[in-house]
Amino acid sequence: MTTVFCVHPHGFNIGNDAIHIALRAMLDDAFGEIVNVISIPATSRFESHGRAGLTPGVVHEINQYADGVIVGGGNLFENAQLDMDTNALKALEPPMMLFSLSRGRIFNRAGNLVDRTDVMPDDRLRALHEASMCSVARDQATFDHLKSIGCEHVVLGGCPTITLGDAAERLPRVTDHDDGVVLLSIRNPSLMNIPLDAQARVRTTVLELASAIEERTGSRPRLLCHDHRDIPFAASFPGFEYVYTGDVYRFLALLQHAKLCVTFRLHAAIPCLAFGTPFVNISYDERAQSAIETIGLEEWNVDLMSGSAVETVRSRLDELDRLPTLAELTRPVRDDLRTVMTRAFTEFKTAVRHHADQNTRDHTAPSPTIITRTATCSTPLTAST
Repeated sequence: MTTVFCVHPHGFNIGNDAIHIALRAMLDDAFGEIVNVISIPATSRFESHGRAGLTPGVVHEINQYADGVIVGGGNLFENAQLDMDTNALKALEPPMMLFSLSRGRIFNRAGNLVDRTDVMPDDRLRALHEASMCSVARDQATFDHLKSIGCEHVVLGGCPTITLGDAAERLPRVTDHDDGVVLLSIRNPSLMNIPLDAQARVRTTVLELASAIEERTGSRPRLLCHDHRDIPFAASFPGFEYVYTGDVYRFLALLQHAKLCVTFRLHAAIPCLAFGTPFVNISYDERAQSAIETIGLEEWNVDLMSGSAVETVRSRLDELDRLPTLAELTRPVRDDLRTVMTRAFTEFKTAVRHHADQNTRDHTAPSPTIITRTATCSTPLTAST
């Protein structure tokens, strides 16, 4: 059996769990068997123990018995929530793939896109890539930045949640009360990296969106929380139901059976696309905007910072019957991205099995073998959106 360490965000956001489910499925498909996956939090910031990231202790453990390492998916380049020791990275022996990671800028108070204050520095990005056999960027903005600072072996692969349609039949059933609901997927504005004046307007925007949704569907939307830190914000709206589940399978089932989802959260929008659930996505930073553009749906995206987001959402609601056609027209873009991700996993499998074979031979070798890393990622395939 193959054993792989997966270093990825745990934290509070259930979208990270959706990414991990899709990643696991692609990993098992590539290897043709269930892979032993040791899930390690990317940072100890949200954990009660220090076993996290690519720290010396974790890298030592990986070298002891793992056949490979995957870092991702998530926003680890953007928020630097990856505990990492560059000296330990130099001692890493199994092949490592960086998968579906993103780095995006945010709007400052002047309305300009700027780096976050906690962004992973470029020298650490380069060190991480030098230790990796392959890097699968989640969106075009991330891909462009990595190439601009000299990172090699980078491909554009998108987010694996575009493949969640494959899991639709394996999701749990929903109750009659939850079947066909209309959802408004929110985020607590205190957690949104937008200017303070824009944060102050989010409450009004949510109320106006809810009114527009009810006018067009006849149903008051239920507020969907991705993170328990969203609950205080959701609970502050009298007369509105809100829903939160820490179970990613029930979360996905709710999206699958929804009548409509209007969402501030990327990882409600992409699963809805995968399930064929009508949705309208609202982005408020470069990461989300670039991710939607990368999967071919920039025409359907709504920019919260444009100043006319509510009116644009109203227009999208009036033309929801156009979404299936648009999704089908842009399917080749997502098919290309899926091909890139599948190819990356296949090449990772080859490197992992080569390492395992080499390690087996080393047990009987008369002298130590020098372990080297070989980059195997193919020429980047970038989607035309």
